[in-house]
Amino acid sequence: MRPYLKYISKQFSRLILLLCALVFINIIIFITSFYKIVKTDYTKSSPLQVFSAVQDDCSISGISNSAQNILNKYNVWAIYLDLDGNVMWNHQAPSDISDKYLINDIAVISKGYLNDYPVFLHTNDDGLLILGYPKDSYFKLQSNYFSIKALRKLPLFLLTLLLLDLAIIILIYLRSKNKFISNIKPIIDGIESLASGKPVNLAENGQLSEVAESVNRASYVINRQNEARVNWISGVSHDIRTPLSLILGYSDKIKNQPLVDDEISKYADIIGQNSIRIKDLVSDLNLFSMLEYNMQPLELSYIRISKLIRSFVANIINEGLDEPYSISLEIAPSAELLELNCNERLIERALSNLVNNSIRHNPDGCDITIELTTHEGRPQIIVSDNGVGVSKDMAGEQKKPHYFEALDERLDLRHGLGLIIVKQIIEAHGGTVDTPEVSTGYKTILSF
Repeated sequence: MRPYLKYISKQFSRLILLLCALVFINIIIFITSFYKIVKTDYTKSSPLQVFSAVQDDCSISGISNSAQNILNKYNVWAIYLDLDGNVMWNHQAPSDISDKYLINDIAVISKGYLNDYPVFLHTNDDGLLILGYPKDSYFKLQSNYFSIKALRKLPLFLLTLLLLDLAIIILIYLRSKNKFISNIKPIIDGIESLASGKPVNLAENGQLSEVAESVNRASYVINRQNEARVNWISGVSHDIRTPLSLILGYSDKIKNQPLVDDEISKYADIIGQNSIRIKDLVSDLNLFSMLEYNMQPLELSYIRISKLIRSFVANIINEGLDEPYSISLEIAPSAELLELNCNERLIERALSNLVNNSIRHNPDGCDITIELTTHEGRPQIIVSDNGVGVSKDMAGEQKKPHYFEALDERLDLRHGLGLIIVKQIIEAHGGTVDTPEVSTGYKTILSF
């Protein structure tokens, strides 16, 4: 049987046993509670026992003192009828009890009630002894009697028992629920961690130890695959760098030879430019794999974000932008002193990718603006340009899955790692990236 089915079956069996135990306890409580009432109704104070104690001391001529004491003790009244229905004597009989009864009255009395008083009869050779009890003290049938007190207590008893059962069931449910959650929560947390690409190491004990072992095994396999992927990218990158450095060196040497004609120099320049692109791509691949698979912890420190952005823009200006391009910086007063716990090098890399993106997609030039504002007390960086913006074709390309994120073998996948690395960097710092539609140019909002 599968581990989770075995666990559910065990929990269900335990629930059935608990319910059976609850029913058994209810029976014991019922018997115990009503035993006292039944015992009271059928011991010395019961009508049958009282009748047995006094009947020999009662006759047509009168009642003994001992019998009177017994009747007084149990609040019982008595009358004695002769054979003609006349009341020969009474002992504490109620005022509404008549002095004479006809044969029809005797027939009614024999059913157990006299003027709504529950009564008990005993025939003698010279008459009829009638013992009476207060109204609503007993419920009589032809062949038996029941205590009204007991019958009145029965609904309250059953309601109390029902509420007690309900409370026990709720306690059992809460305890079972808490135990189930405590057993299953680490498994769910582990699966969620796997879904987010984080390694998992669950304790392999308890009733779901086999499931925890399976999750750990899956985490180990995924982690090994991620390590292999990162190592492969790192190895390929290393293997590319050496020949790439030679290509860059020789292309630069050819281009600077005084005897080389202009066409060959032009080709050498193209080779050099594309070699630099390959070098940047290799660098992007290494950074992407580091962020995607969390293979290296981020080194964070609190930095004044306005100072970081000023330094970044100053470096761009000092290195020199081509003439069709310009860059400006706007810092809101409320954001001037804000600090961010971040990796300075990665934040600069994200800004650099966005600026280069604006330059690459606007060959005729554009004005690039970097703004630092606040949103709900947190820093927000906006990088925008007034260039050509996003064409319909480019918007369609951006909706396609990236080839690094695709799970199929489609050929029409999105390429380029610039924006996806920006997204990874910002999300690694707990932020979000938004690219709202604008009427002119292109805008990216980085919120932390």
